[in-house]
Amino acid sequence: MRITHVLSAALLAVGLAAGPAVADSSPSPSATDDSKAPTRAGTSFRTATEIDQGEQATASGSTGDYMYWSFPADAGQRPTVKATVKLPDSHSAETWQIDVYDGLRRRQACQYGAQSRTAAQGASSVELACVLRTVRAWSEPWANDPLPGTYYIRLTVVNLGASDLGQPVGAEVRVDSKDIGGSAAVDGSLAKPLVPGIAVKSESGDDGSDSAKPAVLSGIEPGDGWSSGWWTDRWVWTALGGVLAALAGIGGYALTRGSGRPSRVPPGV
Repeated sequence: MRITHVLSAALLAVGLAAGPAVADSSPSPSATDDSKAPTRAGTSFRTATEIDQGEQATASGSTGDYMYWSFPADAGQRPTVKATVKLPDSHSAETWQIDVYDGLRRRQACQYGAQSRTAAQGASSVELACVLRTVRAWSEPWANDPLPGTYYIRLTVVNLGASDLGQPVGAEVRVDSKDIGGSAAVDGSLAKPLVPGIAVKSESGDDGSDSAKPAVLSGIEPGDGWSSGWWTDRWVWTALGGVLAALAGIGGYALTRGSGRPSRVPPGV
């Protein structure tokens, strides 16, 4: 009976400890105020408009323009980029596309989603989506894995008739992420996130006090800061597995040790 109580208490502790870890892996709604969201887009990587995850940015432009936004993505996140292009009342068939690049300006492949879509003649809008791979805390130099840092969104039309060039369009862009958790953890982390200009040193002043400060060209980062890369909920499950293994060993020993007295008493004792 005592062993049953011990195992029941252990299972209850596992459930209580695992509950927060499981809850953390689900996406949480953002409290970003869309009224303060950007209303313009950049025209290149250097002038990309910075947006936070969870806020919906808008912009006005013309068909044929390139529109750029940037957002931060941390290790363990799986970003989803969605874009809606509002088209003019009269237009021919045209194809729109979104591309996502990491901090090294490497184009990242979409796991799934309508990254490119053709709007039929007279359609009022076209919707695009790109679900990226999970951001890794560390990767081999030769790999093309997504890494923590700044990501760029480029929206443009790739198939357009000459008569539709320069017509006004509107765009809406939103980025959300799902926290994958310890299942995507790796044994390593970057020294610094891939943020533009983070390795560039600023010029020193008269007293030389700013000589060691990095000149960061992009100030955008996740709301709770960049993660260190070493802590994940995988540590919780590893610790719980060790506790359960120890309890199983204690229970097995208690069941097999017997009453503590030999079954037979040697003659003459």
